[in-house]
Amino acid sequence: MTTTSGTASGSLPGKPPIVDLATWQAARDELLVREKAHTHEGDAIAAARRRLPMVEFDGKVEVVGPDGPVPFLDLFQGREELMVYKHMWHDGAPHQGQCEGCTNAAWHLRDAVYLNAAGISYAVLTTGRWDEVAPFVAFMGYSDPWYSVRDVEPPVGGSMGSLTCFLRDGDRVFLTYATTGRGNEAFSGSFALLDRTPYGRREAWEDNPEGWPEGNNPCWYWRLDVDGNPTWGPTGRPAPQWTRPDATPEETLGRQGDHH
Repeated sequence: MTTTSGTASGSLPGKPPIVDLATWQAARDELLVREKAHTHEGDAIAAARRRLPMVEFDGKVEVVGPDGPVPFLDLFQGREELMVYKHMWHDGAPHQGQCEGCTNAAWHLRDAVYLNAAGISYAVLTTGRWDEVAPFVAFMGYSDPWYSVRDVEPPVGGSMGSLTCFLRDGDRVFLTYATTGRGNEAFSGSFALLDRTPYGRREAWEDNPEGWPEGNNPCWYWRLDVDGNPTWGPTGRPAPQWTRPDATPEETLGRQGDHH
């Protein structure tokens, strides 16, 4: 059953045209050409990534995990490739005060089984002190290995909030790739799915049809209050934390300079 041509009515925001199935299919096929071109360009960019030069560094530098200090080489777990996410950290802040963007990335990859099957190990690095990091990892229920790289020089330590890849050749270790910002969206399948929905991410920067719901600030849904309302204020937690058994309403982010 199909509808007749016209415009949207009732309470539905926006006024994109309503067409029959054949007209919709023609428009969909036209867009598919662009989607395939986008996929092929992505393949070409991935090929260029594999041809980037590498930087060798000392793989014996120590990081701190649940068993104390260990050499960075141990993170490879005997595999040749290693991917890490560098998780920002706010010293002294409670769980709800930790980085919502990094939570978004880490939460989306809570099981690296497919990476492991491809011969790639995965770990999360952060500059937090291990005695603060360990209870946060337990609260979040993360099973992937976490390590503190506090006071460790780049490329193991350094700036956080990035996806970084390494290659091992025996005891020699190389930095091969790093990205940050929207490059971290590779972790989040939710973004790709949202981009396929009628209203998208509902963010102000998006190019939407006339009359579509007004966009919000970027990443407006990353922090929620106890009632599920998006908020970047002190009563909010990174969205996944509300699924944790011990999550309770809070009134402070507990960060330096937070006077709420």
